[in-house]
Amino acid sequence: MSTTETTAGITTELPQSLLATLPGHYYTDPGIFALEQAKIFEESWFCAVRGADLPSPGAFQTVQVGRESVLIARGRDGALNAFLNVCRHRGARLCTAESGAVKRSFQCPYHAWTYGLDGKLIAAPNLTGMPDIDRTEYGLTRVHLREWLGYAWVCLADRPPSFADTVMADVSGRLGGPGEIDAYRIDELGLGQRIEYDVRANWKQIIENFMECYHCATIHPELTEVLPEFADGFAAQYYVGHGAEFGEGVQGFTVDGSAGADRLPGVGEHQDRRYYAITVRPQVFVNLVPDHVILHRMFPLAPDRTLVQCDWLYLPEVLESGRDLSRSIELFDRVNQQDFDACERCQLTMDSRAYANGGVLVPSEHHIGEFHDWVRAKIDAPDR
Repeated sequence: MSTTETTAGITTELPQSLLATLPGHYYTDPGIFALEQAKIFEESWFCAVRGADLPSPGAFQTVQVGRESVLIARGRDGALNAFLNVCRHRGARLCTAESGAVKRSFQCPYHAWTYGLDGKLIAAPNLTGMPDIDRTEYGLTRVHLREWLGYAWVCLADRPPSFADTVMADVSGRLGGPGEIDAYRIDELGLGQRIEYDVRANWKQIIENFMECYHCATIHPELTEVLPEFADGFAAQYYVGHGAEFGEGVQGFTVDGSAGADRLPGVGEHQDRRYYAITVRPQVFVNLVPDHVILHRMFPLAPDRTLVQCDWLYLPEVLESGRDLSRSIELFDRVNQQDFDACERCQLTMDSRAYANGGVLVPSEHHIGEFHDWVRAKIDAPDR
């Protein structure tokens, strides 16, 4: 089936091998970015924090989700809670620190309204003189929270979408079954390294780049040495259930192909010596290899700026052994830098008249067209 594109008011038919992309202004228009924040990031499940980063009651992090600051804290009962980071009195930002710990409560620095770790209003000046105030009703505004793969996923929507039909479906749809990811026991792994990248590009540029490997032979020499099939231009995500196989003589997923750590205990023979890449819309990438897992979380901050946090996760006993993991971490750190440089080069031209109507997708990139359709459908959807 052929597609069409419009240039200077003239509609032309594309060859069957090409699909049209989103127009350039989808990557630069503040109005479109605002719609994405409201209708994608605030309506979807958003991977916000790693549970182990909040180890004890009172530990907290603040996270930007769409247009909202969300406060996530470990309660006294050990459970994680999420709230809008807004005092219910006069709307002051309750907690201004990115992370930290409190003993028992959060206190607004403006008028000292004080909330428990469960969000309930527990104190305020002259509160005893206002007996008609319901302390639960005037507590912090709760946000839906679900823990999976060792991370806390939050959703700001009043009626969040099914977690199984969105987040888990993206994973099972890529791997070919709902239980395939369980073999990696991600929630039991420890953090070996976290690197934060401030990328001067639209979040969609980063997703599109991660979904395809047409660029791999050009900019990823280290990756294609480890995964030779990537040099052919077809990303692992193009095929359901397929994991890219390590090259002959490659011992591990490392920058020089040397041996990595021991294989994760649950990883099966069919998963050994293979790399699986998964996009979980709207802002998570999961990378599975036999001895560790790499997980990216994106935080879109502006039409042309995205913060990316990348976690390298290993067995706790590997981390405790003091084993040198630098060659393991260096491989994907290089890949990240190469990818983000490419995204930034694309971002520079999104307002060019040469890209006003977008570009084209070659056959190995056609699955990106489905992502574009998903974005359009989300931002065009009526308000709920």
